[in-house]
Amino acid sequence: MSDTKAILNIAKKTIETEAEAIHHLGSLLTEEFAQTVDLIYQSKGRVVISGIGKSALIASKIVATLNSTGTPSIFMHAADAIHGDLGTIQDDDVVICISKSGNTPEIKMLVPLIKSGNNKLIGMTGNMDSFLATHADFRLNTFVEKEACPNNLAPTTSTTAQLVMGDALAICLLELRGFSSKDFAKYHPGGALGKRLYLRVSDIANNNMKPAVNVDSDVRKVIVEISEKMLGVTAVLENGKVVGIVTDGDIRRMLNKFDNITGLTAKDIMTATPKTIETDVLAINALELMQEKGISQLLAMSGENYMGVVHLHNLINEGIL
Repeated sequence: MSDTKAILNIAKKTIETEAEAIHHLGSLLTEEFAQTVDLIYQSKGRVVISGIGKSALIASKIVATLNSTGTPSIFMHAADAIHGDLGTIQDDDVVICISKSGNTPEIKMLVPLIKSGNNKLIGMTGNMDSFLATHADFRLNTFVEKEACPNNLAPTTSTTAQLVMGDALAICLLELRGFSSKDFAKYHPGGALGKRLYLRVSDIANNNMKPAVNVDSDVRKVIVEISEKMLGVTAVLENGKVVGIVTDGDIRRMLNKFDNITGLTAKDIMTATPKTIETDVLAINALELMQEKGISQLLAMSGENYMGVVHLHNLINEGIL
């Protein structure tokens, strides 16, 4: 059986080693970092990021982060670049090469090819004396004392440092561009995060049925309306305006209170101050209001006009909760 305590100690040591390296990374920032950010910000082209091995995987992640925060980027594998993919780089692009050692054969072949054009080259490396560092226009220092690997071989701490440096670039560019939550939603329309930023109450209410009864409707009709519309609630209207709400909870309480429901109307069992929300409000705000009030439905309104119901289950199905 595995030694649980030993495993946890190894895990903690790994995390502590990487945390120390990341903390030290801040002290390695120079004005070249700021110049790199400005270069990318002012560029009319894309950011092309290249690497080999584990650095290539980190390059792909940085590309994804930049693209999702408003900086057009593309990944180019260093090995593929020297075998035909160099055409990925366009005239106005900025190129970032990532390499811990800065001296791999692929990087040594790729760098002169990039430098032969007009593209600016940024070297992200842990070796400031390397081939990559000495030939780059700007350098981002990702030096680490040691890998978390006990043999100091498997890229662990070094790739974490590269990843964090990429995040620092992305966030600086995000801030410079004034990238807002609305922009984020535009780039993430299909995910739960995006839905929190763009999905509105109207988008949900318009897809639901619209339960409604008159204030003098018999309670049997109220029960049928709630059952048929399958939202656990119905609005109560008088002259077309909302004056109350009846929930399935109100129906249960009525049945417990009255042995004979003959003659009862919606007015007799309704709540006269229903919780409502405007249709142009974000759905996430509807969720927050439901949680605050401890309820599972809201009447969706456009001014004084009743537009339908938004239910907690709708928000769950949309992945907002």
